[in-house]
Amino acid sequence: MTRAVAARFDPSTQHRRSLIAKVHVARKELALDDDTYRAVLAEVTGRTSAADCDEAQLVALVDHFRQRGFGPKVRRAGAARADHPSARKARALWISLHQLGVVHNASEHALEAFAARQLGCERMAWARQSECYRLIEALKAMAERAGWAQRGPDGEALRLEALHEGLCMAILGKLKAAGVAPKTMTLSSAIFAFGGIRPGAPWGIDSYPAIAASFGEWLRRAGQSTGEA
Repeated sequence: MTRAVAARFDPSTQHRRSLIAKVHVARKELALDDDTYRAVLAEVTGRTSAADCDEAQLVALVDHFRQRGFGPKVRRAGAARADHPSARKARALWISLHQLGVVHNASEHALEAFAARQLGCERMAWARQSECYRLIEALKAMAERAGWAQRGPDGEALRLEALHEGLCMAILGKLKAAGVAPKTMTLSSAIFAFGGIRPGAPWGIDSYPAIAASFGEWLRRAGQSTGEA
């Protein structure tokens, strides 16, 4: 009985050449640097070069890239932004840090660049969820350094309303330091003076993001957006 030869294919076959070409196109289209590309190869195929992969491994690799946006849809509309829970949390923190004057550029591109440095991965959409805590913790550390507490006095997790209020209080502190707001101004007074809320109008937890954005605009006008990112 003839024994089948596993994992070896004629490199001259048209199908295999086509698969290798797709891998290289995907690498370029997804803007993978050499280290990230080799890491993906190793994870999906156990190889470090597409030329060493058999046909089944190449198919798996192309499918992997398609799951991460490679293909006609990406060429038409650009790479989809990450939408997993860690990405949404990181995005909310990034925008909040922009209002606090810690982040100069609130764009998705700037966040992706920061995330790439923290995670060692080109895009948040490709990062393992188990590793994304490093990005979240880095953003929280930036918040803490700027006076926005992320935990209670005993290390307990804060409720969402307390986090929102803490952000507004931290921005108000900077407005006071810049001489924009009186030193004795309370948060309630500041919300009507700088938060875009009309005096006497109702507001609640759902209003905090808009209030923080308005506070942040006042802070930038005062030239106090001098953060670290």
